[in-house]
Amino acid sequence: MTSSQDDRRGLGRRRFLTTAALSGATIIGATALGGIDADAAFAAEPSLDPAIAKSSFVEGRITGITGSILEVAGSYGDHARVQMTNVTSVWKVRATTAAAIEIGDGLYARGVPMPDGTVAADAVWVNIVNLDTQIRGIARNRLHLAHGQHEVVGNVLPDATNASYAGRALTSDLSQLRIGQSAQVLGAWRPSDNSVDVVRISVGH
Repeated sequence: MTSSQDDRRGLGRRRFLTTAALSGATIIGATALGGIDADAAFAAEPSLDPAIAKSSFVEGRITGITGSILEVAGSYGDHARVQMTNVTSVWKVRATTAAAIEIGDGLYARGVPMPDGTVAADAVWVNIVNLDTQIRGIARNRLHLAHGQHEVVGNVLPDATNASYAGRALTSDLSQLRIGQSAQVLGAWRPSDNSVDVVRISVGH
C-alpha cells in the first residue's frame, strides 16, 4: 500500500468514525478496516493504523456507562471517556457487541479524539491480557499457571481456546502442553474470580 493510499484510507477512517460518533451513521467498522482479533490489540503502536495517533489509545477500568459513553479510570490516575458508536468493534474473548461490556471490566480502546474530549472508539478490547507464564498444572477444563509470583487459573473454553506449538498453526488440541513449560497466554481476565479465559496459549516459541 502506498503512502497516498494510506492517507486516503486514514482520512476515510477518521471521517467514518467522526460521522458515526456525531450522527450515528452506519458505515463500516474495524472488523472490515483492520484487525479486531486479540493480536491486533498488541500490535506495535501506532503502526496498527497510520491514521490514528498513539495518543488515541485508552486503557483502564470502566467505572461507569452512560448511554454510549464509557467512563474509564486509567492505570496512572487519568480519566477518559470513550464514545461507543455503531461502527465500534468489540472483543471480549471473541467478537461481540457493546452489550457485553460491564462496569468493572478492563478496557483497551483505539479511536479518534473528538472535539468534546471523548475518544470515538474504532475498536475496544475488554479484559484482554497477554501473560508470560509457566504451566504448573493441567486439568480437563483449566490450566494452573504461574505469572511472576502470582498463581493464575486459566479457563479452557471448548469453542475459543487454541494452542500454538513452536510457532506452528493454531490447534484446539491441547494434549501437547506439559507441566513446567513456559507459555505465553493471550486471553481475557474474569473480574469476578480473577481467572483468565485462555484464547491462545503458545509454547516453545
